[in-house]
Amino acid sequence: MNKHISPRLNRRAFVIGTAAVGAGLAIGLDLPFGGPAVVRAADGSPEIGAWVVVRPDDTVVIRIARSEMGQGSLTGLAQLVAEELECDWTKVTTEYPTPGQSVARKRVWGDFSTGGSRGIRSSQDYVRKGGATARVMLIQAAADAWKVPASECRAQNSVITHTPSGRTTTYGKVAEAAAKLTPPADVKLKDPKDWKLIGKGVNRLDTVDKTTGAMIYGVDVKLPGMLNAAIKDCPVFGGKLKSFDEAKIANMKGVKKVVRVGDTAVAVVADTWWHAKTALEALPIVWDEGDNAKVSSESIAKWLAEGLDNAQPAYVGNKNGDAKAAIAGAAKKVEAVYSYPYQNHATMEPMNATALYTADRCEVWCGTQNGEAAFAAVLEASGLPAEKCDVHKVMLGGGFGRRGQTDYVRQAVMIAKQMPGTPIKLLWSREEDMAHGRYHPITQCKMTGAFDANNNLIALHYRLSGQSILFSLRPEALQNGMDPAAFQGVAQSGEAAFGYSVPNLLVEHAMRNPHVPPGFWRGVNVNHNAIYMECFMDELAHAAGQDPLEFRRKLMGNHPKHLAVLNAVAEKIGWTTPAPQGVYRGIAQVMGYGSYVAGAAEISVTEGSKIKVHRIVASTDPGYVVNPAQVERQVAGSFVYGLSALFYGGCTVKGGKIEETNFDTYNSMRINEMPKVEAVMVPSGGFWGGVGEPTIGVAAPAVLNAYFAATGKRIRHVPLRDQNITFA
Repeated sequence: MNKHISPRLNRRAFVIGTAAVGAGLAIGLDLPFGGPAVVRAADGSPEIGAWVVVRPDDTVVIRIARSEMGQGSLTGLAQLVAEELECDWTKVTTEYPTPGQSVARKRVWGDFSTGGSRGIRSSQDYVRKGGATARVMLIQAAADAWKVPASECRAQNSVITHTPSGRTTTYGKVAEAAAKLTPPADVKLKDPKDWKLIGKGVNRLDTVDKTTGAMIYGVDVKLPGMLNAAIKDCPVFGGKLKSFDEAKIANMKGVKKVVRVGDTAVAVVADTWWHAKTALEALPIVWDEGDNAKVSSESIAKWLAEGLDNAQPAYVGNKNGDAKAAIAGAAKKVEAVYSYPYQNHATMEPMNATALYTADRCEVWCGTQNGEAAFAAVLEASGLPAEKCDVHKVMLGGGFGRRGQTDYVRQAVMIAKQMPGTPIKLLWSREEDMAHGRYHPITQCKMTGAFDANNNLIALHYRLSGQSILFSLRPEALQNGMDPAAFQGVAQSGEAAFGYSVPNLLVEHAMRNPHVPPGFWRGVNVNHNAIYMECFMDELAHAAGQDPLEFRRKLMGNHPKHLAVLNAVAEKIGWTTPAPQGVYRGIAQVMGYGSYVAGAAEISVTEGSKIKVHRIVASTDPGYVVNPAQVERQVAGSFVYGLSALFYGGCTVKGGKIEETNFDTYNSMRINEMPKVEAVMVPSGGFWGGVGEPTIGVAAPAVLNAYFAATGKRIRHVPLRDQNITFA
């Protein structure tokens, strides 16, 4: 596991607010420092500012506050710091500070939340400044030793050189002195044209440990005297635990205790997890499922369909002109209704956390996308003050938004609290993990487009009906009841803005929130909005008798960055040249998470229902590219996720319960089904966009549009398994 820093602190007061569990913590504290001036890492090496520790052998330890879950943020963030630090990249390693340590130091490491493709883009400025600050301090320490002006010294590859004399020293030799200096109030960051490490496809820092099995995930955590817990929550969301008969399993092998977990769940604690699970399966449990047990996929679909009626109330997210009037007087109009289902995160590592509770301290070891939110959950569940709690982050075996929630952390603490002094590892079964997710929101969309007599698009009405994630998870972020995130990809402006100019436009959301809880799922609302809008754009193009690419281009004159990525994929896929015989193309574009993305697919179809995706080209403009190799992997990975959702995903509800509880009914695409992916990076500079989530949005519409080109049939409801369409 990662080593954690241990600054020496004298504390007088510690006040922490836990209201914003999903978005970081509001902190107020009075915490004077005591002891030696130098703050040291666990191994005694000096800290050069909060982000950098330098060991005597010139090893540089870079602190990473964000979570690594396969997306490469750990390496990318280290690159940002190392670029400004001018250190030897071959001697860079990393460690996670804990949220408890961060709180104690006035959140010196900033936001721990990792989601929404924010890991790099929203922390790049201050982590680069952390590297630059450490570099300045190290140079100053060397200059002081030589009794020369710091301006005469330069740093490169962890070596400091006094230019006039040629004298040199290393970071490791001056680190102790540098750590005693007062950090500069301000530092100047490099001009992007001078970057040497940022923009390079360096090897990831976590690859060796992953391939050798040395990497520790939450499921791997072992503590002395640890017991294991398996849990069952009420299978109907909103239901309660009524009773259970622990006497029936008390004598089963390995069982130590049966405990109630809140109002909704029961857990069995045993010597091994398998013994705990086996006993839990045998435990007689009575649930109070409540009225939600009457809900089904059909009843949810009917409710959402009612929201498509213009007479129903809706929030307006994007508007210009008078779309309804223009449609009413148009020469021709086109209308379509699309839908998108619940999707499960289906991380390979099920939810888990290990908790150790005593009357005086509570610690948790877990994979989490938000260390501060997990910390807040520990405080709430343990009832202990912040200075007596902490969370130790370990590698995530998949996140995709699911581990931004803290239900599993809270459960682990609640169980451990009933067995003080004994470490308890709570591991959800696969079935528990699938049945108690926080799902991609379910939606429907009715779209109407209108043309004048010359086949010019004069109006577009986009009416979304479905769930709001913010309503469920962050109601304080609603704007007069409206969920601004519902308009990702079709918003008027911002980091997920609409990329077309239509004289009369109305984009609105009829909020309908079924009992199945929604959550942030890789790509989130961009996924369904991109399918709806980009497939409908194709419908409009064909209704007007125009090429889908040229139809889009005519609407994108005021959106040059959207147009640039669209042109890039069109050129790479060879849109203006004939495709190979039997191969058909589709195209799509969207903006999400501050980045402009487009995709183009080449497919063939046999027997009308078997699709072979031969090739997908994706272009992205995230402003700056930190590690091109990682961007390529993220693009390819997003298509695995997006195409799996298109072909196989989708959760159904029966009796108020999620029906798909394992991979036999919730499938994922296989290697032989994966197309060739070509990533085209067109960074235009001047802004920082996301990478991990945006491109997933164009995977499905590009393939669906290609399917229409091949068959003349429109697919408006996914997954394709429900249309009896499969991979060839």
